Amino acid sequence: MSQIEPHHIRIGREQVAGNGELGRVFFIPGSSARTEALAEHLVDLQVFPSPRRLDVFIGRYERDGVSIDVGACPTGMGCPSLGIIVSELLELGVRRLMRVGSAGSLQPGVHSGDLVITTGAIRDEAASDAYCSRDIPALAHPDWVRCLEAAASRHGMAERTYSGLVHTKDSLYGREFGLGPRADANRAYMHELRAMGVLATEMESSHLFILAAAHGARPRSLAQGQHGPELIKAGSLLAVVGDEGVFDADHKARPVEERAILVALDAGLDLIALEH
Repeated sequence: MSQIEPHHIRIGREQVAGNGELGRVFFIPGSSARTEALAEHLVDLQVFPSPRRLDVFIGRYERDGVSIDVGACPTGMGCPSLGIIVSELLELGVRRLMRVGSAGSLQPGVHSGDLVITTGAIRDEAASDAYCSRDIPALAHPDWVRCLEAAASRHGMAERTYSGLVHTKDSLYGREFGLGPRADANRAYMHELRAMGVLATEMESSHLFILAAAHGARPRSLAQGQHGPELIKAGSLLAVVGDEGVFDADHKARPVEERAILVALDAGLDLIALEH
């Protein structure tokens, strides 16, 4: 990347350092409220306000006497907004990123209150087109998938956690809910996704994965392993907050979002342990 000065978040390289050479694990929810909820689990917390309300929180997360250095920052809604924040984090040196987001179910067996671990995302958005053609898949790093699966099981969520493909879109009301003159075509598209087993629909994961690949693609043999500060690892954990086309009320969404935060933080602890 060319050297750019972050304009939307107010931190420097010293705030992203930690965990030895690996750097802080950065959790990037879409919403400011979810970011603040995640920050409540950190100790030695510092806050770096932004005039755009893209405040950055840094601290440590502890479990069973072990701790990791953590950062958290909201990305806003949609891939263009995420692209700005993640690009600035990558420029500063962040190499471990985890989206803690929300999604609507696409499958009758996946219900509100469940979790979805993203293995890959369908690129039904235009922001990542600036980096590569649609032929390139958007994939989560397998280490994040493995750590999230283990953490969900430890939290007693194995029966309510699914792992697989999700759908990333630009339009909530047009594409997902079928409003407007292209309603029939959009409903047919969403029906196709369901028929192919896509688990859930959301608005940011695919661009996160493409940015990680665009800035950090380095082939590694089995002998070399998937460790090292030069590698960028991006993952995504989604709290299902709607099914059958209905949004959950805030009071119903909060418990599953809190479960997602705890699973994600524990997975971050596992990821750093895996690499040390």
